[in-house]
Amino acid sequence: MAHPNSTLAAGIAGVLALLAASLPAHGATAQQERAQKSAEIPACSRPLGTLAVLEPEGRNWWTGQQLASPAALIKVFVSKSRCFTLVDRGRGMSAMQAERELAASGDLRGGSNLGKGQIKAADYVMVPDLVSQNDNSSGNAIGGLLGGLIGDRTVGALVGGINIKKKTADVVLTVTDVRSSEQVAMTEGHATRTDLGWGAGGGVFRGGFGGAGASGYANTEIGQVITLAYLQAYTDLVAQLGGLPTNASAANVQQAVTVSKPARLLKQSNGQGGAVRDLDVGMMLYPTGNKDGLMWEVDDELGNRGWVNSTLFGLSR
Repeated sequence: MAHPNSTLAAGIAGVLALLAASLPAHGATAQQERAQKSAEIPACSRPLGTLAVLEPEGRNWWTGQQLASPAALIKVFVSKSRCFTLVDRGRGMSAMQAERELAASGDLRGGSNLGKGQIKAADYVMVPDLVSQNDNSSGNAIGGLLGGLIGDRTVGALVGGINIKKKTADVVLTVTDVRSSEQVAMTEGHATRTDLGWGAGGGVFRGGFGGAGASGYANTEIGQVITLAYLQAYTDLVAQLGGLPTNASAANVQQAVTVSKPARLLKQSNGQGGAVRDLDVGMMLYPTGNKDGLMWEVDDELGNRGWVNSTLFGLSR
């Protein structure tokens, strides 16, 4: 007959074995395993709109670490995730404008099909930056104030931005609707050197960075930490923006129009009922979106609503 203590010891050993089997491999905690799984670029079934990624304003904090602009890093995420259609508002835009100047001067070959009305509009503008409240005079902390984007800093209240000694990064992404100027999303990301120790984001650094001019983010430890911080912010941002309209242009208020010829604001689209008022050249009107043939329903700046023939006005610029 087995001794009671032997039976108890065997039972404890069995429980410990079961617990060991259920723990993540290599001694990682469950939190670290979740971090590793979440450190993957999200994928979207459809683009959420067209996006321009701009460099943050203020001090250039990235060249001191031999890194490219964080805008280049975010473009890698966007390209791989297919969550937005990228439009270039940087050097590519400058080169394109130079080509258009050649076309306007008549120097390009005939049939080049290069002219006005071809540039795709950006629905949203994204700006990547650091979250920071102070600068460290020793050079271990790099500032990157947000220029008012977070106001009184009630959002997040993170400090440090990038800490070279501790290898930590606190970043922020903001997205603004270009038509309404509404800030539709702001997300923060945080990463440390310990995140790299558990292999988090190992697949993120495979390919794509060099071709996009962001190789330093994959080749340096602080670059990888910054990458994981931005990836966390980008993943959260995509989740926030999942409810965006399919057509951002149609979902926004109609562009204003300006009266180009003397006109009248009619009570009904068919002209019955007379006029609400006369409209002078140069007056600005605001379409409601309702149309009846050439007739558009509009509001004037005094709140009067009526119908105007669309041949008598043009889009306000």
